[in-house]
Amino acid sequence: MTSPESLETFHAVIPAGGAGTRLWPLSRASHPKFLLDLDGSGRSLLQHTWDRLRELIPAERIHVVTGVAHADAIRAQLPELTGLMVEPSPRDSMPAIGLAAAVIGATDPDAVIGSFAADHVIEDQQAFATAITQAVAVARTGLVTTIGITPAGPSTAFGYIESGAGLDVAGAPSARAVTAFVEKPDAETAAAYVTGGRHSWNGGMFVTRTDVLLDHLARLQPGLHQGLVAIAAAWGGDRRQDVLAATWPSLTKIAIDHAVAEPVSLEGGMAVVPGTFSWDDVGDFAALQDVGAASSPDTVWIDGSGLALASDGTTIAVVGLDDVVVVRTADALLVTTRAHAQRVKDVVAELKARGRTDLV
Repeated sequence: MTSPESLETFHAVIPAGGAGTRLWPLSRASHPKFLLDLDGSGRSLLQHTWDRLRELIPAERIHVVTGVAHADAIRAQLPELTGLMVEPSPRDSMPAIGLAAAVIGATDPDAVIGSFAADHVIEDQQAFATAITQAVAVARTGLVTTIGITPAGPSTAFGYIESGAGLDVAGAPSARAVTAFVEKPDAETAAAYVTGGRHSWNGGMFVTRTDVLLDHLARLQPGLHQGLVAIAAAWGGDRRQDVLAATWPSLTKIAIDHAVAEPVSLEGGMAVVPGTFSWDDVGDFAALQDVGAASSPDTVWIDGSGLALASDGTTIAVVGLDDVVVVRTADALLVTTRAHAQRVKDVVAELKARGRTDLV
């Protein structure tokens, strides 16, 4: 495809990691949620992410950063993908995104990159494209830019972005300065944020020039920056794997929010553009139901309601229980409620403590 002129030199980076522990037992370390078809469409969350970005830019400007365990599955799901970067071990989002920035920037000095999670659900492609186009325009001015999700309600499950004064950037009429990033609030604070109108959900999408991101890393995380530059210098040669294996384990394990976004926002170097599309990170089974997932077709409900999924073909019957979640796989059974869906991660922690790595 030919991307719009406003998106020339724009590259998308998809960090594909994590185990999605709140969606256990469907999501496992060996086959995490981004590889799963959770909406019955025949496409995984990763493939949906690819599809959204593929409508905007050519395949060669979409890059996926993942671990060794998932590389083959990603290649199988994304046959058009040419930019797969395999990290030897998980080091959180900043090393993954920083690696992509260093490698892409070395061959395309004018590149602007955007990072997009592999496992989020986004509706309204036109609104998504508008937000990306505005974010790229702002990023080209030297600001690290994020997309603030318009809150659907006073959620306590997400961090928030506080916006300040409007910015005068051509092609980005909705851009505003970022005043602060706020951790997940309590219910009362979340309600005040939504009512006040200056806060948006932090969906973890960041758009920046590669040189700007690397310059911030050089100041704020010099050791991490030095390691990434060394890896990028060897990326196109025979020594890639040797340098990667020797350098990667020493890189600081840190999220991009803590490494760059939060400190740079305090310096006035962050901007936000609104994302008016519907968005969900499908963080648990309650969220999965909210985005339209339906119970397995053989489920029998008698005076009950909720979500019942069986990946092994088992017929599930629920009698007299409301807002229940029942998930069955070949080797595990989960029973919980919507209200306790966030606590499914505690099951994974307990299984690890018992040494049952075969189940996680």
